[in-house]
Amino acid sequence: MPVFIDDDTFGGYFTDFEHTAWRLETRRGYASDRESAKYARYLAGVQLPDDSGRPWCTNVRAQVGQGKRIERVRIVDQPPTLEQLFLLAAAESNNAAGEDIRNLWRTDAEKLQLPQEDVWLFDSRRALLLHFDDEDGYLGAELIDDPARIVRYCQIRDAAWHHAIQREKFVPQVASTV
Repeated sequence: MPVFIDDDTFGGYFTDFEHTAWRLETRRGYASDRESAKYARYLAGVQLPDDSGRPWCTNVRAQVGQGKRIERVRIVDQPPTLEQLFLLAAAESNNAAGEDIRNLWRTDAEKLQLPQEDVWLFDSRRALLLHFDDEDGYLGAELIDDPARIVRYCQIRDAAWHHAIQREKFVPQVASTV
């Protein structure tokens, strides 16, 4: 059983990094999204509000303003799940705040042999491996600082980032599959 970091310290990783925070998202959906009012609005066909004032986006602007980068690659099925379509729509606020969220088709991720892991990688020195239950509920984050595993996550990041597609170019591709 992995040892999880204290949830109270989780947020500190997103202010204390020096250069880059990068995430790989591989799940087809997240329980926290499905339980949110924002997701319910999305399902009802209501345009998502500009929520760029929420704490996450405020921090992204602050970190990017210091010259840091916050990036992620989301793996997307063909056709995308409802949760993946929601995340694609919701990414607009994050991208406007300065986070660079890109997407990669799952078939391409499989060709690259990317793992089915959700992970945050900080400064190519430490990682948080996110654990979920079978219903996509978040269980906790495991701190990874073993050099061999960090090198592996750096290789995963480099491969995923190289092939990932910017949101503006990905949205038309998605529209043609749904």
